[in-house]
Amino acid sequence: MLWIAMLVSFVMAILITPLVRRFAYLIGAVDHPNARKVHMRPMPRIGGLAIFIAFLIGYALLLPASRYNDAILIGAVVIILTGLIDDRFQLSARVKLMGQMIATVVVLHSGMRIEMINLPFDQQLYLGSWSIPVTVLWLIGITNAINLIDGLDGLAAGVSSIALGTIALLAIIQGNVYLTMMALLLLASTLGFLVHNFYPAKIFMGDTGALFLGYMLAVFSLIGFKNVTLFSLVVPVLLLGLPISDTIFAIVRRLVQGRPPMSPDKSHMHHQLIDMGFTTRQAVLLMYGMTFFFGIASILFAKTTMLGAVITFVIVLIVIELIVESTELIHPNYKPIIQTTRRLLGRTNASD
Repeated sequence: MLWIAMLVSFVMAILITPLVRRFAYLIGAVDHPNARKVHMRPMPRIGGLAIFIAFLIGYALLLPASRYNDAILIGAVVIILTGLIDDRFQLSARVKLMGQMIATVVVLHSGMRIEMINLPFDQQLYLGSWSIPVTVLWLIGITNAINLIDGLDGLAAGVSSIALGTIALLAIIQGNVYLTMMALLLLASTLGFLVHNFYPAKIFMGDTGALFLGYMLAVFSLIGFKNVTLFSLVVPVLLLGLPISDTIFAIVRRLVQGRPPMSPDKSHMHHQLIDMGFTTRQAVLLMYGMTFFFGIASILFAKTTMLGAVITFVIVLIVIELIVESTELIHPNYKPIIQTTRRLLGRTNASD
């Protein structure tokens, strides 16, 4: 039944997206080119509405059982409404944050939160009163991280699809049937939308889709890693390494430049790849590859020994640093590893 529901969600997303595209034009939810945008012509957005509807249809067929169902769906509706209004009327960051906070409160009210971390040597770290702020930070952070990478045709949808596939695989390994079904349903819906959204895109997902996918990824990772070990806590961070690192370094970059941390710019990783000479398709596929790498790393991290987990994490940190330096995410002159390597190679060549 799961595969039938997935097929239905996939097909419905393909069929509904053109209707949503017409609806976007009808209500004026159109993204116009500007200095920060890569596209050169007006594009309909709110494509995320098609993902949401297709997901709901598959969900109605499957009806996966969980006490978190009501909270997840109510929160999703709040996020979708926030995104729809923003895609049409351009809400301020404060108002959008209010919508996200309402959804977060709904999730917290259901009891879904990070309460405890199991440390090595049979020790536990109870978060106590910190449980709520840590959970809020996670939900809001991941929700917005997906939104920040939604800058090229098919980028956010593809990255989210890879993350959802990895979450589903981890859920299968854990024996978490509910999370497996939910992740695969959303994956099928997102892939159906991607048929219309990959380069050259016919429609954008808009904040409607980016916030919805970010919210669902945050919630799914919370379900899968609610009371976790210190090492498995890193798994969802690794899995969402691309949007998380892009968000963190965007904030660092703006602070270094003396600008507000939430101010928009055209220096995100996908912008930098385009500036380096990659085509839109090449940049998107390259970032798919990065996300796939993070997904593999998260699976290895979850299933390996403590030593293997540490080695995997160190390798991931080095890769992230090299990506940051190569794409000049922080500053053109910030390249400590690359510059040090060049100096060492220069000395070696000189000695020869």
